[in-house]
Amino acid sequence: MIEIRPLHYFITVANELSFTRAAEKLHIAQPAISMSIKKLEHDLGVQLFHRHDRKISLTDEGHVLYEHGKRLLQQADETELAMKELSGLSAGEVRVGIPSMLGSYYFPPILMAFRHRYPNLTLQVIEGGTWKLQQMLENGDIDLSVIVAEMPSDSLETRALLKEQMLVTVPQDHPFVALDSIPPELFFKEELVMFKEGYFHRRVIDRLAQQQGIKPNFGFVTNLIPLIKSIVKNGFGISTLLGMVIEEDDGLVTRPFSEEVWLDINIAWRKDGYLSRANQAFLEFVIQESEQQK
Repeated sequence: MIEIRPLHYFITVANELSFTRAAEKLHIAQPAISMSIKKLEHDLGVQLFHRHDRKISLTDEGHVLYEHGKRLLQQADETELAMKELSGLSAGEVRVGIPSMLGSYYFPPILMAFRHRYPNLTLQVIEGGTWKLQQMLENGDIDLSVIVAEMPSDSLETRALLKEQMLVTVPQDHPFVALDSIPPELFFKEELVMFKEGYFHRRVIDRLAQQQGIKPNFGFVTNLIPLIKSIVKNGFGISTLLGMVIEEDDGLVTRPFSEEVWLDINIAWRKDGYLSRANQAFLEFVIQESEQQK
């Protein structure tokens, strides 16, 4: 294996065609350079320079090493620069999974604030269901993920971000508006607008239905939150949404379940995984932002 330092000495001597000038340029004693080149020749089993009188020139083997050596030194310099940039957070990528409901309504200002603080970092946001994102995290396809802390894997480290309530969501003229809370048995008599399987929105409802021994009536299945809200507003079904999703002009009313359903939203990463400086910065930023909002 060729070491970088003697290769650097060799390239400098080859550029200067003089051990003396190379030593002056490198600020190193000439005997040290001569010994390093001789050792390099011995290790490679070739002669790199023709030495005649006080002049030197590259041998055929020297020309080959010179061309390859220049590329190796360039790659080494680029690698060192990349590491320096990462340590200074002037480069790097964050791969984070976020469920669509949170990605649409809770995280946008946090993501934009992070990009404002670290403009040279790349944010790759992957949308998906909680179960899918957890699998991607465990497989190393993403570095961080927002998950609902129902049964997190033992292979993950988690940190609490926020606690949100699942609310029954109905149009303004629905009979549920007159109630303070909605019993699950009444909820499941309605036609429902639900997320696809694997999303925490759907997993909560599936669990409630199983507890009640009821098969839900899903009239619409979609992950598009604006479509869910539009369907509910126009009286074609009811749903459950997080409070953060409901806006004043949506024309919707929310009520808690009679036994309130709260979700603990966590950010997770692999216990045995390596978090880059960029990912560590994102993790710390998200936790800090969540604490300020509590």
